[in-house]
Amino acid sequence: MAGYENHRDDVVRRLRRIEGQVRGLQRMVEEETYCIDILTQISATNAALQACALALLDEHLNCCVTDAIVEGGEQARAKVTEASRAIARLVKA
Repeated sequence: MAGYENHRDDVVRRLRRIEGQVRGLQRMVEEETYCIDILTQISATNAALQACALALLDEHLNCCVTDAIVEGGEQARAKVTEASRAIARLVKA
């Protein structure tokens, strides 16, 4: 079961909005929009992706990782390690 299962529709809605932003960026380039305006929209798209990632991470920590910790053992350590690596990837981006 995915940690975001109860909020799947919200995640899909966010991703569709981001998809629209990316299409808008393509259109801006095709229409030779001013560079700074495109860069501003790229920044907004990156922020939207980060917000989506943080929401998914929050769900993962509150569901998948918490459940694994309650069970204990190697599964708990594996889930914490997995979450730590995901956080490290997000911080690098």
